[in-house]
Amino acid sequence: MQEIQILEEPTELYKILKFESLVNSGGEAKAVIDDGQVMVNNEIETRRRKKIIAGDIIDFMDKKYKVVLKQK
Repeated sequence: MQEIQILEEPTELYKILKFESLVNSGGEAKAVIDDGQVMVNNEIETRRRKKIIAGDIIDFMDKKYKVVLKQK
């Protein structure tokens, strides 16, 4: 499982997909979320602005990512 580091929590789900280059754009991030292609903590997530915090698990394109808070 790969880690995704966030600088602050909470961070919106679509921003994580975009900034981690899991999709090509914010619009694509919103589309895949709307389409039910993203899971957070083993549940399909369709809220684009779902607040993600450290410890959450994002499942997208058959890969799992653990969200961790980057230490300052």
